[in-house]
Amino acid sequence: MSDAEISKRISAIAESATLAVDAKAKALKSAGKPVIGFGAGEPDFPTPDYIVNAAIEAAKNPANHKYSPTSGLAELRTAIVDKTKRDSKYEISAEQVLVTNGGKQAVYQSFATLLNPGDEVILPAPYWTTYPECIKLAGGIAVEVFADESQDYLVTVEQLEKAKTKKTKVLLFCSPSNPTGAVYSPAQVKAIGEWALKNNLWVITDEIYEHLLYDNASAPSICVAVPELAEKTIILNGVAKTYAMTGWRVGWMIGPKSVIKAATNLQSHLSSNVSNISQRAAIAALTGDLSAVKQMLTAFDRRRKLIHKMLNEINGISCPLPTGAFYVYPSVKKLIGKNIKGKVANTSAELANMILDEAEVAAVPGEAFGPSGYLRFSYALGDADIVTGITKLKTYLES
Repeated sequence: MSDAEISKRISAIAESATLAVDAKAKALKSAGKPVIGFGAGEPDFPTPDYIVNAAIEAAKNPANHKYSPTSGLAELRTAIVDKTKRDSKYEISAEQVLVTNGGKQAVYQSFATLLNPGDEVILPAPYWTTYPECIKLAGGIAVEVFADESQDYLVTVEQLEKAKTKKTKVLLFCSPSNPTGAVYSPAQVKAIGEWALKNNLWVITDEIYEHLLYDNASAPSICVAVPELAEKTIILNGVAKTYAMTGWRVGWMIGPKSVIKAATNLQSHLSSNVSNISQRAAIAALTGDLSAVKQMLTAFDRRRKLIHKMLNEINGISCPLPTGAFYVYPSVKKLIGKNIKGKVANTSAELANMILDEAEVAAVPGEAFGPSGYLRFSYALGDADIVTGITKLKTYLES
């Protein structure tokens, strides 16, 4: 089949840059190259044993071998209701919950449910690479609002106001942020929520990194900060990051009943129910305590400080200290256009390729998340790998 026979809608979608970098790094490793991969946003910890054991038991039960409701197992939806009240102090009903095949499906279905062709979505940048593609698939137009390192990667109400037009329908909000690790303060969350309410906008808020916070940072749900927004807000979440369950593919949407009903109709034709085994594992995760999560958070915090310190010791790199998620997002603007061992990178994408090919270190370029001039490093990998990888990077850039 020629490219001309592929639909324009699908042809316009860009490959996931984070997964592409991770795939290239793994391919080089398989070929015997000692690549250190900082690309994928995936905890290096195994899923906690009590969750795995729940899945094993679920697999033995014939009831889990059959179709189940598209919206999710009743027990899981109830667990999400209870978890949302426990962690966010936000009260919802089970009818407001749709269980999805990972967070990405929740993102896609949210935009698909809300957007008509030509509707605009204000998209704070740097943004997760999947957001603009889902907006595009739904017929919407992403309007990027960029906040650089001088703003700690946090957009202001004034910037949002300048980006708003008569076609604006949705604001995408993500705190803690992928890719920057930036966290909006409670006052900033409230101000942005009040601005969205005043302008009668929908808000899609991604809360999947809610438990990954450092230095006493807090990330209140925008619906708690501005309760009046509840009827025009969709909350996205999942078990992937908090419980080291990226491969289990369990996410969810929380929103007004009418939106959830429409999204459930879509999912009934798209994928039906999420794997029952994964749903049973998610129930165990959400109803268990957070002790395993706290152990992972302690390790992430240590690694955060380590990679931040090491990156800032490299000439030409400036890295803010993040207070959430498990990413750092340093500026590499001073390295653009610089001769590095006889080669010159004119963009951060070119620099990332040079670093991977020459230093055998994989990072994701800023172009995947917005403007050029940045690299994203995930520190969800072992301390020794961080030291080895950043040391190799320093040696390549400075020798």
